[in-house]
Amino acid sequence: MQWGNRRTLVTGGASFIGSHLVDALVERGARVRVVDNLSSGRLDNIRTHVESGAVEFIEGDLLDQRVVDRAIDGMQVVFHLAADHGGRGYVDLHQVACATNLVLDGLVFAAAHRAGVEKVVYASSGCVYPNHIQTDPDRILYLTEDMVGPPYDADNMYGWAKLMAEMTLQAYHREKGLKAACCRYFTVYGERGHENHAVIAMIARAFVRQNPYVVWGTGEQIRNWTHVSDIVSGTIRAAEVIDDGTAVNLGTMERTRVIDAVREVLRYTGHEAEIQLRPEMPTGPMNRVADNSLARRLLDWEPQVKFVDGLHRTIDWYFASKDRELVAATLEHRLTER
Repeated sequence: MQWGNRRTLVTGGASFIGSHLVDALVERGARVRVVDNLSSGRLDNIRTHVESGAVEFIEGDLLDQRVVDRAIDGMQVVFHLAADHGGRGYVDLHQVACATNLVLDGLVFAAAHRAGVEKVVYASSGCVYPNHIQTDPDRILYLTEDMVGPPYDADNMYGWAKLMAEMTLQAYHREKGLKAACCRYFTVYGERGHENHAVIAMIARAFVRQNPYVVWGTGEQIRNWTHVSDIVSGTIRAAEVIDDGTAVNLGTMERTRVIDAVREVLRYTGHEAEIQLRPEMPTGPMNRVADNSLARRLLDWEPQVKFVDGLHRTIDWYFASKDRELVAATLEHRLTER
């Protein structure tokens, strides 16, 4: 697939991941349209592209059919990232809000089919994987795509909506011939990230010199934090290669304990504080790490950014761009909100 002048829509394109995807598509010469309701996205993330004319921006809610139809009209490729979403605190505490994704995804897919879109690329999640196999942090576990199946056991309403969207998009391919790809994102972090995600929350706590320094959970949770640049490159590669709705993991295979990530944040920032574990707070699964062998085989893709390097880059960005008093005043709210 050649991106030069290709008419491309990014839903949620002013958000953290979406804006990085927009950057990459503009760099490749695509004609990019963004639709975003700015509930969590920020126009500043894409402002230079909008002001230069490289990106057309539509502010609107994709739960409105008129907005959906306007956004998709004339597009060849749709990257569907828009969702009601957040980090662990948000998806655990806002089940009704996350349920709206079931409607939003259905409207976007139906409109894409009606409009004759060439391909839909869907941002799915590691939350589609069964909870019951992710309970033991001492087990060396890598989640392979075929582990999503009966008995389904997705992670909260957010995970169920992602799973239903994957299945719906695959049905559109089988029954209507719509070309599609599904990318399962694993614990994305990086510049422009939000404090309701774990890595940014860790950095924010060090930034405001929190002491005691709070860590949700026991600290033994295992994650494979994946830098946003790797997520974007994998998403674009999936658009170029996958047509049949196949779901593919995009994530590193680095197994990192939360407590070890915390200690590196404290070391790198020079913040000396007592660590206070809060096991009663939302923590998610104890052992979630992708197997990315399918992406390596199908997409010729693998992550380029090691976690420690990406973490340092993200810390440097956060400390250079944030206001300490503002972060301190809003942090507790932002941990569980969009």
